[in-house]
Amino acid sequence: MIKEQKFGGPSADLSKQFEAHSPQQVNELEGVRSLSNYVVELQKLEDEIKIMEEKLKQKKEAADKISEQVIPEIMGEMKLKSMKLEDQSSIEVKEIYGASIPLDKREGAYKWLRDNDLGDLIKNEITVSFGRGEDNKANNYASLAESNGYQPSQKMKVEPMTLKALYRERVEKQLDLPSEHFNLFKGNKTKITRNK
Repeated sequence: MIKEQKFGGPSADLSKQFEAHSPQQVNELEGVRSLSNYVVELQKLEDEIKIMEEKLKQKKEAADKISEQVIPEIMGEMKLKSMKLEDQSSIEVKEIYGASIPLDKREGAYKWLRDNDLGDLIKNEITVSFGRGEDNKANNYASLAESNGYQPSQKMKVEPMTLKALYRERVEKQLDLPSEHFNLFKGNKTKITRNK
């Protein structure tokens, strides 16, 4: 029976380590050298992948900086939102929005939405899904279930895309969305449409 062995030292000496630590197994196993070669190759590939992933991460960060800061600043100074190039490709700077409700601020955010006639954005679920603005039906259903001895699980949420759209709409109308209840992000992103 073959036991799992742990080997230390440089990977180039792996074949020798197999032989030194498991002489009996070397006689029993055909192709131990092949196995050790593949282990060494796998280690090299994993190292290369790690290096390439780090390089890719750095390239993405550089691209994001150019897309979200450099080009928008230059085009802003030129008072341009979009531009068509000679080769018929085009660049456009778009405003991007992000909004979320932190778990510890959920109660205040829901109260603010309801107080500002936006309560219909809150989805309320009790094993049966209820749509927007159906809080009363959900509460009635929960009360009915509890009165019959059931313990329903109630979940309320605002869909992320809905919240993002609400934030964009309020910014465009110059209305507030309070940051004490919501995590908000507004930035720029450059879109390049290439000529095909």
